[in-house]
Amino acid sequence: MERISVNIDNYDILAQKGATILEVALANKIYIPHLCYHPDLKPAGSCRVCLVELENGQLVTSCRTPVKDGMIIKTSSPEIYKVRRPVVEMIIANHHMDCKNCAKKGRCGLQRIMAYMKIDKKRIQQTLRLPEVELPLDESNPFFIRDHNKCVLCGICVRTCQEIARVSAIDFAGRGNNTRIAAFGDKPITQSKCVSCGECVIRCPVGALVVRNIGRPEREFKSICPYCGVGCGIYLGIKDNEIVSVRGDSENTVNNGNLCVKGRFGMGFVHSPDRLKTPLIRQGRRKGNPPSPPLSKGGQGGFVEVSWDEALTFVARKLKKYKGDEIAVIASTKCTNEENYIAQKFARVVMGSNNIDTSVRLCYSPMIAPLRDIGIWVGCDSPAEDSEISSDLLRQNLEQIEQAACILVTGANITLSYPVLGLKIKKAVERGARLLVISPHENELCRIADIWLQPYPGTDLALLMGMCNVIVEGALYDDAFVEMYCNNFEEFRESLDDFPLGRVERITGISRDLIEESARIYAGNKPGAIFWGTGITQSAHGTENVYALANLSILTANIKYSRALNPLLGQNNALGACDMGCLPNYFPGYQPVDSKDAQVKFRSLWGRELNPEPGLTLTEILDATLKGKIKALYIIGSDLASNIAPSKKVHAALKKAKFIVFQDMFINETAKYAHVILPAASFAEKTGTFINTEGRVQRIQKALKAIGDSRPDWEILCELAKRLKSEGFEFENTEDILSELLEAIKDVPEVKRRFSLFPLKYRPPEEATDIDYPLILTTERDFPGDGVMSEKVEGLKGLRMKDFVYINPKDAADFEIEDGEPIRVISRHGAIESGARLRGTTPAGLVVMNLEEERVNKLLNPVLDEESKTPDMKMCAIRIEKMKTLKEK
Repeated sequence: MERISVNIDNYDILAQKGATILEVALANKIYIPHLCYHPDLKPAGSCRVCLVELENGQLVTSCRTPVKDGMIIKTSSPEIYKVRRPVVEMIIANHHMDCKNCAKKGRCGLQRIMAYMKIDKKRIQQTLRLPEVELPLDESNPFFIRDHNKCVLCGICVRTCQEIARVSAIDFAGRGNNTRIAAFGDKPITQSKCVSCGECVIRCPVGALVVRNIGRPEREFKSICPYCGVGCGIYLGIKDNEIVSVRGDSENTVNNGNLCVKGRFGMGFVHSPDRLKTPLIRQGRRKGNPPSPPLSKGGQGGFVEVSWDEALTFVARKLKKYKGDEIAVIASTKCTNEENYIAQKFARVVMGSNNIDTSVRLCYSPMIAPLRDIGIWVGCDSPAEDSEISSDLLRQNLEQIEQAACILVTGANITLSYPVLGLKIKKAVERGARLLVISPHENELCRIADIWLQPYPGTDLALLMGMCNVIVEGALYDDAFVEMYCNNFEEFRESLDDFPLGRVERITGISRDLIEESARIYAGNKPGAIFWGTGITQSAHGTENVYALANLSILTANIKYSRALNPLLGQNNALGACDMGCLPNYFPGYQPVDSKDAQVKFRSLWGRELNPEPGLTLTEILDATLKGKIKALYIIGSDLASNIAPSKKVHAALKKAKFIVFQDMFINETAKYAHVILPAASFAEKTGTFINTEGRVQRIQKALKAIGDSRPDWEILCELAKRLKSEGFEFENTEDILSELLEAIKDVPEVKRRFSLFPLKYRPPEEATDIDYPLILTTERDFPGDGVMSEKVEGLKGLRMKDFVYINPKDAADFEIEDGEPIRVISRHGAIESGARLRGTTPAGLVVMNLEEERVNKLLNPVLDEESKTPDMKMCAIRIEKMKTLKEK
């Protein structure tokens, strides 16, 4: 960048051309008083405090005035003083100056200005009239407090919400002395559009916005957020072995310092009193219903506390009874890569079983086979010197999303479930990207989309193949790319005869004009990025849906761009679990279990004969357990009883198992069936790596001593392997594991250079409406309260969506149901009770639920995807009834 020479307060400075006077001064440690300026925001110049004097005597706002070559600047002069002092004094007069008890004491922008200008606040308060009425605090948010009495009306919070969070939940309201920052209707902040991300709070220069119970850390540790698959960089602030603060890592290009409510305020689960702190062994046999969870010492709930030596000795003795197909290991999408590598090695080497899987089976697995078959290699590269492992499957770059020319989002409410990623998509749209959203019901991105497509639930494949038909028939595909890099184009073209727009319109309920326009937008704006979530994959047709998305990307040659195909992963290390081999048919690096070359390689690496037969998937493991074929389950960081439908079948399978080891941070429904419970360390109490949704490997550092007697998952498994007399688990630390892991994934086959287009046929959804079940139910995530870690954070529980079922007013009228009324939701497989909420944005014939997963699963008896064995857990046919009608009966 070009440099120019300026003089500030008699100091000659080389400044970057285009920078403002204030930016240059602060960069060179020259203080200019300011209140409304923040480096992350566009300069406003509204506070008039940052005035400086130019050589010609002109006073200008330094935050908005760019430097010029040869410019001479004074930051302090009698003229500046005359203008600045009354401005600051008026701010002080209208500001509650209880500095000693203020949470921002020592970090307050106004306090610093007063010290710099030597202003006596007592004199001002005696000579100027103070506000007569004290405004009430807004304490509705569980994580921060709003105090209008300390607000200086700098507007930083307003601009942050507009420019960074892109929510616009607050703005200036009132006039003159009554001006204040308010949500719409001057309601409490929790009744506004506020998403509780805290971006405004961390930028507030005074005590008007403060985090509750925040501490000043003695030390910070670089880490990664343990919630969703975006993988935001964070710093954990530690004092007295406790997390007292969290801030975003501005140098991490995944999130650039931005965080959502969970990332900023959701780490309280680490110190939850519900954490498991010592091993537990069940006393006596289980009878009837599952027992209550362990509550304290003395055997309550049928468990007693034991030492690690006793627990591991007991587990080893029990596991010796089972080998091969009699045992299954359920690994965790919350564990590190190193721990998941050890988990699959333990299953294969120690227990001789390929029956290993994770909860990824419920959402992500439908994309593995399509992307391999199409020609996109699934696997890991060897890392560079910084030990980063890249997954070729998802070699997209979140940094580049903002440069996309077209974005297609389907099967996901991104701004709700992946807020930081949602910000990047909003920025792309602001820069001119065309946005297509496919969703049966409205979400935030629908409101800014060029086209919002509302297909009937379960008809996504027909819509996507209809778009492919438009692209091929209109010669909108990249002919040169297809000819050079694609297989079976003619066969694929013939298959599109099954998707004329008239038929697609009848199947999906979307007009042919909208389908055609959407196809033209996607084909005509490159690079194009596709994002999809569980609305696409958690389906009996999930694998075919991913094939259809890939066909779109290949036809238009968007596949050659790094951000072309972007699956959205709900867990922080879902991709890492798969990359590490926690799949029944793949070794680490997606090397097939039944491949002779892979068998030779891993037999040599691990020093023993391996089972050459692929194992069972998660849903198949439960079936086999119910039939008595699998007798022992080793469950790590998973809640099968709550997360998988049908609930009755899952509970029956867990009850049937002869022996269950449960290893996690907390008790859950699954733990109630365990014979042994082993306490695992949290992400903050261990080192390792995670792989985020873009395939980027990121390190976590150990920031805390482990709570109680909990241990990292890899240490537990390695110690157990030793007690089972198995060699190859003598690892001293995670670096040793990483070294072996890298050996395991090296020399995987190179990326294929040709892609395959896949002919597909439309099949109707398995669940169809009829006269008895006339409505279709679908689900959406309750982001703040979703997941066991969120449940252990009181503030997140307080932000949960209310326990409602959302119904179109027309449907409610048909069933004579009023807003807020208790109802019963009945499917062919079960029933639950809830409350009705009438919402005009919910399409007629559709019911949307955001209830707890365990409750929703009582309504489901899902059909499995034939390829991936993923259960269709997104929709089912239902009817609704008034509770009072049932009582009358």
